Amino acid sequence: MNDTPIDLHRRRLLSAFAGGAGLFAIGGDVLAGLNEASRGVAARSGKTQRAFFDALRGGLQAANTDGLCLPTGFSSRIVARSGERVAGTSYDWHDAPDGGACFATPDGGWVYACNAETPDTGGVGALRFDARGRIVDAYRILSGTRTNCSGGPTPWNTWLSCEEHDGGMVWECDPFKAGQGIARPAMGSFSHEACAVDPRGRSIYMTEDRGSDSGFYRYRPKRWPDLSAGVLEIAEIIGDPTGVGARVRWHRVPEPNPGAKDTPCRHQVAAAYHFQRGEGMVFHRGSAWFSTTADHRVWEYRCADGTIRIAYDADARFAAGREAPLRKPDNLAADAGGAIFVAEDGDDMQIVVLTPDGDALPLLQLVGHERSEIAGPALSPDGSRLYFSSQRGSKGARDGGITFEIAGPFSSRE
Repeated sequence: MNDTPIDLHRRRLLSAFAGGAGLFAIGGDVLAGLNEASRGVAARSGKTQRAFFDALRGGLQAANTDGLCLPTGFSSRIVARSGERVAGTSYDWHDAPDGGACFATPDGGWVYACNAETPDTGGVGALRFDARGRIVDAYRILSGTRTNCSGGPTPWNTWLSCEEHDGGMVWECDPFKAGQGIARPAMGSFSHEACAVDPRGRSIYMTEDRGSDSGFYRYRPKRWPDLSAGVLEIAEIIGDPTGVGARVRWHRVPEPNPGAKDTPCRHQVAAAYHFQRGEGMVFHRGSAWFSTTADHRVWEYRCADGTIRIAYDADARFAAGREAPLRKPDNLAADAGGAIFVAEDGDDMQIVVLTPDGDALPLLQLVGHERSEIAGPALSPDGSRLYFSSQRGSKGARDGGITFEIAGPFSSRE
């Protein structure tokens, strides 16, 4: 049997799940040792998290030579520019870099996969780093698509790239070598923005970027984790999401792949809730977190019990006299310490960290990029570096994109 790289990743994951039964055969002394070690790790993690948040509370310094305002202890470098050869490779970085994610490699390095939100060429490029963080390769993992905006990583180490146009699809890509992704039409044809995978619930959540008329979707594959067939659903909200106790009721979308003259997915279920421009998404600690840019909100959907809440509301915070540094939220990322990283689509061009206790702390700000947006935040597997792009750069055009790396005392670093 000739397996594709995606097939191999899936089988390794399923083997790992099957092997998990061996944990129940471990003796009590070993388990006690593991628990003690876990407590030690948690204590160290708590200290690094506090140090990280304290660094952010110290405020941002003046812009450095890369045009970035950072907290004390953080540094930056530019790893790629649109239209220019990636250093040490034969690959020209794509225009309009957007959503991205990092994937660990067997040699201790990682790959940063990054979409191209261009209406003509689209696709996905990738940067490969060695264990010391040096770029060793760059290549394309998806071509022939258009307006690839955000997406999401899977637990079986593939990248789901989303096309943001009315007939857009999700494409599953192998980030580890040059190649071509696989279309997943069963996940729906609509203006896809982002994906978040819930491995316990065996579901994939998706946002839609359609102004004030956006759906929130769930896809349940027929055979996990094969994405080729399954059920697409859209959310209805029962109750008031600005308060407490709101929950989601899911409705099957009758026709996941409507034609141009057919009823679009978001209008096929009368009870569906219409969000104000759905954007970035990340799965974190059992929840699908996502942003709605037009009303400056970040939402949390708790997958296990189906409840939903507005975790951050800039207008409500402002009305209550609280600081609201985050506006026009877009792409999301999360770290092991419980922080949610939110990139701004314009506004004052910041990445803001939402802490578990409700603070909103600027991590960085780009100066001179007023006609751009921040996209694709993703932490390296060891948590020591953050990657993101200014989609149009200081030039304010698609071919002016710049991809950055930030290093510093993040809370999830090893």
